[in-house]
Amino acid sequence: MGNDHDHANPVTPTDGDGRRPARILVTGAAGFIGSHLCDHLLSRGDRVWGLDSFDSFYPPEIKRQNIAPALRHPSMRLVEGDLRDGVLLDGLLSDIAFDAVVHLAARPGVRPSIDDPNLCFDVNVTGTLSLLEAMRRRGPRRLLFGSSSSVYGERKDAPFVEDTAGDRPISPYAASKRTGEMLCYTFHHLYDLSVLSLRFFTVFGPRQRPDLAIHKFARLMANGEPLPLYGDGSSARDYTYVDDIVNGITRGLEWVERESRDAPVYDVVNLGRSDPVTLSDLVARLARALEIEPAVHHLPEQPGDVSLTCASDAKARDLIGYAPEVGLDEGLRRFASWFWERTPRPEKVAAGG
Repeated sequence: MGNDHDHANPVTPTDGDGRRPARILVTGAAGFIGSHLCDHLLSRGDRVWGLDSFDSFYPPEIKRQNIAPALRHPSMRLVEGDLRDGVLLDGLLSDIAFDAVVHLAARPGVRPSIDDPNLCFDVNVTGTLSLLEAMRRRGPRRLLFGSSSSVYGERKDAPFVEDTAGDRPISPYAASKRTGEMLCYTFHHLYDLSVLSLRFFTVFGPRQRPDLAIHKFARLMANGEPLPLYGDGSSARDYTYVDDIVNGITRGLEWVERESRDAPVYDVVNLGRSDPVTLSDLVARLARALEIEPAVHHLPEQPGDVSLTCASDAKARDLIGYAPEVGLDEGLRRFASWFWERTPRPEKVAAGG
């Protein structure tokens, strides 16, 4: 978990732009977004500590594959443990003089949260509160909180702007993320923590969780199975490539460090593309990237699912310099390349389709 040497001796600048490499704690480090973030922070010269519980939401061996490249780096450390363990957090935050925390650990998913709201709130709310309490006692004073577009609830007035009231979540997961944002603001107001909450919009790319639509659809297509499409295919999502999300998080870290030098700061920004795509269109474009003809099985709409997400990215661009670069088709091409490296191709695809 670190030692007195880590705490007492500042890291000297090693990168070309004179920036002092930071000590960053990433919760949920072995997950989809977290592992990509660790890779990026290490590549720019930071020292990274990851915290992950390796729970059973999806196979832990997938997470271990995610984090394996980062663990080969000499500046990466991994702590296996639960965010709700206050003793663990106190020890970790006491041992290491972190510059900031990026809090991505969560019990994900709208539908799982409907099946087990208690577990969703225990991990996402109690876990976040446990982290905030440890930071209040031990530091550091800077936090990036991974929130979700689901906090906006069912809306038709696109694009979604950050000052829209988030008081009508339609799933326990959405409610847990909105509660997390509110706790972050409370700790900013009372205890002078500097926090930037980041509302992620449907992140996709290599290492995507196996339960998420693009990865699930790709797996079914590769197996020749029909895709379960809930509703008539007209629901739309603002798909955001994982590299753009990671760049947004990094910009957010720079903003919090810069703006909190004189006084604590708090803000909320969307990280999306402001370019919603219907479910039917997504399936067609994914099939094109995979070079497979899909079969579709329509099912009734699921409770808790919103019909539209669409980020206004104007505030993120202005405030932190967020600038997404990877469009859906290019992102799907990169995902397909990663997917086929790990999945046997059907014979007709392997032969050239």
